[in-house]
Amino acid sequence: MPPAVTTVRRIKLIYLILLAALMTIPTIVLAEPRPDDNTIEAAYVYLLGRALVIRQENIDRGATGFSYNTVKYDPIGQADWVNPNLDTAYIEAWFAVDDNSAVILEIPEIKGRYYTAQILDEWGEVIANINERMFPSKPFGKFALVYPNSSVKIPPDAARIELHSGKAKLLGRVEIKGNKDEALRLQHGFKATVLGSPKIEQPPATPMFGNKDLIGVEIFDDADAKLASALDVAPNAAQMQQEVRAVAAYAASSPEARTAIDAQIRKIVPQFIDYTFNKSAPYRNHWVGGSRVGNYGADYRLRTVANYAGIWANTSEEVIYFVATKDSDEQILNGSNSYVIHFSADKLPGMVIDGFWSVILVGVPDYRVVPNPLNRFNLNNYSPLQKETDGSLKLAIAPKPIPGLAESNWLPSPAGKQFSLTFRTYVPKEIVKVGGWQPPPVVKMN
Repeated sequence: MPPAVTTVRRIKLIYLILLAALMTIPTIVLAEPRPDDNTIEAAYVYLLGRALVIRQENIDRGATGFSYNTVKYDPIGQADWVNPNLDTAYIEAWFAVDDNSAVILEIPEIKGRYYTAQILDEWGEVIANINERMFPSKPFGKFALVYPNSSVKIPPDAARIELHSGKAKLLGRVEIKGNKDEALRLQHGFKATVLGSPKIEQPPATPMFGNKDLIGVEIFDDADAKLASALDVAPNAAQMQQEVRAVAAYAASSPEARTAIDAQIRKIVPQFIDYTFNKSAPYRNHWVGGSRVGNYGADYRLRTVANYAGIWANTSEEVIYFVATKDSDEQILNGSNSYVIHFSADKLPGMVIDGFWSVILVGVPDYRVVPNPLNRFNLNNYSPLQKETDGSLKLAIAPKPIPGLAESNWLPSPAGKQFSLTFRTYVPKEIVKVGGWQPPPVVKMN
């Protein structure tokens, strides 16, 4: 046999031996790298903002008589929810559209009282406030809510408003202003009509969870479906969504990884809750508040805070909130004590708003109104309040009227129980928006 043939056969034999050896080597699977703790926290807090809106959509869908594109008129003065606003009549709806459909929202003409039709996207960002301040060229009438870049034909008398995705939330408010009958008439003037037959997508699968024990590692299951379900207009959305995908991939890589992510989330949750109520807004005069919310830019953390603490937060052009849980001595507010909030004559709340102001008392930790014999749960600029001889204003918060103060200025408190105060400034002036005004401290009387 020629030498060249022998060499070729030897090479083939060596090749076959090496191939057989390689086939016996176990396949090595590269482990998914574990994201660091900061990445896990950022991804969780970011995605939680979307999960909270999904949760609210599911809660609303579970209500009797719910239907998309149908306006719901909440009973005027209803107090059976968390931290209610008893000064306005509410209008609610979930709108759903696609590329071939639209919703025509009709808003009645309203004069001499505060109102707004607040429309929000599926991340809790305000798309629009329809009122005489934000829409001076068309403060009422017909508005066509359409899918982004939709070519659907709309009526010529309807103003086009592009949504950020296929769904949006309406939260309308009409000031009661001491006349419930008129507020009721105006409330029912808000109407919605569907053009076409929109295909309505179900919200992404997300297990129900509470505010005390927030959702765990399950939030990263089908993360891409959650992210794809609604456009996020935040400028850093792409960056944050990649962080979410990295954490989701690691959590799905093994049971051990999933357990590790869940354990880390259980450390994040109490820190997030503490941040929400104690660090997310300026703390002045022993009141927390004054943050500019509603539109958040790159601040996804503040957006998630707003969705957690009071979903559907509005912009600072419409309202700024202040919350007090402690008195001027930094002691927890207790309904057995008597307190006074004293506004000096040159810093009255009516001077810093173009809409209205109010203060409401709610129990802790349920944040619902506390029954009292007067059925008086809040005070506002339409209450028959009496000023002091020097023009100042004192509000009393106590289990019984405080001697020397008008009973009309008294907000009953629950004896022996903790409570919280929420002060609302609707259409605040610039001094409030820049942090130059906040309510005076809640002072305990000896």
